[in-house]
Amino acid sequence: MLMRRDRAQLLVVDPQERLLAAIPRGAEAVARIRVLLRAAARLGLPIAATEHYPKGIGPLAGDVRAAMPNEAPVFEKIAFGAADDAAVASWLDANRARGRDQVVLCGAEAHVCVLQTALGLIARGYAVFVVADAVASRAEASVHAATARLLHAGGHWVTSEMAVFEWAERGDDLAFKDLLALVK
Repeated sequence: MLMRRDRAQLLVVDPQERLLAAIPRGAEAVARIRVLLRAAARLGLPIAATEHYPKGIGPLAGDVRAAMPNEAPVFEKIAFGAADDAAVASWLDANRARGRDQVVLCGAEAHVCVLQTALGLIARGYAVFVVADAVASRAEASVHAATARLLHAGGHWVTSEMAVFEWAERGDDLAFKDLLALVK
């Protein structure tokens, strides 16, 4: 199944400053999250982000917040899985009502909030794509375990370049040069 720009929405899950400071690959994941945000914005995909318990963990990383379009909502949540938050679920479902049944996920941590969000969305009938180079956990073994569970549940493990090129669809698309510059 291809990620299609007319069917996809991007949900950025909890890449928060204090959390990322404890993650060895945190800066690399943020760089790829920013690529996804720029590509999704360029192509007009719906974009939202979540912050898990920001009073305790802090806000979104500054680099992520700066890359978010102004109109993109940022939802505070306490449930680990964003699909279990009523406001997030309502936003996703409103987009699905407009034909957007694919959710592309990135963020932290891969084995907790990202995985629980993915599993919750799969259970709700969404096609879910987790972007491997745009997620991170404190331990690499946790990322591997999350990958196995996601795949077993019917989710997709992809890369940021897969997302960008599948959203672009064609090399002669007017947005392609802009997107190509993002991944170089």
